Amino acid sequence: MWVLLGLLIIIVIFLVIESVINNRQLKKIPIRIYVNGTRGKSSVTRLIAASLRAGGLRTIAKTTGSSPRFILPDGTENLIRRLGQPSISEQVKIIRWTRDYQIDALVIECMALQPYTQWISEHKMVRSTIGVCTNVRADHLDVMGPTVDDVEKALAGTVPDGGIFVTAERSQNKVLQQACKDNKTEFHAVSEAEVEAVTPQELAGFSYFEHAENIALAVKVAGLLNIDRETAIKGMQTATPDIGALRLSELSFHGRRVIWVNALAANDPDSYRIIWASVSSRYSDVDKRIVVVNCRQDRPDRSRQLGELAPEMKGVDTFLLIGTGTEIFARAATKSGIEVNKLYTMVGERTERIFERIIALSGSSSVVLGAGNIKGDGMLLDEFIKNRTFSHG
Repeated sequence: MWVLLGLLIIIVIFLVIESVINNRQLKKIPIRIYVNGTRGKSSVTRLIAASLRAGGLRTIAKTTGSSPRFILPDGTENLIRRLGQPSISEQVKIIRWTRDYQIDALVIECMALQPYTQWISEHKMVRSTIGVCTNVRADHLDVMGPTVDDVEKALAGTVPDGGIFVTAERSQNKVLQQACKDNKTEFHAVSEAEVEAVTPQELAGFSYFEHAENIALAVKVAGLLNIDRETAIKGMQTATPDIGALRLSELSFHGRRVIWVNALAANDPDSYRIIWASVSSRYSDVDKRIVVVNCRQDRPDRSRQLGELAPEMKGVDTFLLIGTGTEIFARAATKSGIEVNKLYTMVGERTERIFERIIALSGSSSVVLGAGNIKGDGMLLDEFIKNRTFSHG
């Protein structure tokens, strides 16, 4: 018993010391921006950091995303290598690393999912001066759900105390607004007009497919720090995209023109609605439309949601199912009205065989959307295709 009590005392002392050290370092970082939300966190973290660098602020950024990165003030990146499962304690380590750089700003992506860990990561670890929420959508419902309202409540846990809070979410933000009132924090929402103000010319300046909403959100944050729009956007256009960023690539294979759209990291139904509408409009002249759905057995809710969404993705000729747990998508899709002959399953097949099937289904020309999950077979397929294409940005 005395041994256990002694260990408990040692642990408490250690945690107190860690907290004191963390708080001391936080005081040396005048601008702390914590990026949360359902989708686009990694992209928005990178966009904000790039705009701050362009505005003359020495900035460090940390993304969780598909491949966690520590981004230095000159824009170079270091891969964060982990031992074991990801933990929110990683945020404390990142804050400690900043002490060697004498920075003006830290832009850090939230990596917590559980509602209570989201609150802890903000109020006990990062203590942001500006909180950011990209959007509130139906994703990770197994952790933050079961409803979108519950997701919003979870995300409200990262509203800072006595700071500024900025979101691009316009329809699902009542709880966020109330949390700002409770925490005596300024609330700022990106308007539809601000999103529409992002011009096609500005979008064309990015080397990848970036959402106007993400750009408008980053512009809003930069403006609150007295960085003008032109400077902010020019900075964003130089940012290195996250590995999971939406990319369009084209290949010509035995006379067939194939457009590959990597949306494997999008995950939630609302994102795919937006992406499919944009891609369908942009490539309305192709012969065939294919959606490759990379399923994961440990993400059953996501597979089910995408299966239920399938009938809304107008004009799809074939849903090609890869990965694990494909029966969850197939069951939800057929129950929602998709004909069985539109589903083609390739579980356990080599990447080369999956690619060959895509080509065979493509007709004279096709647009192929990668959806579901980026890990596993999805990433292998993306790498295989990228090695055979030229980029469209």
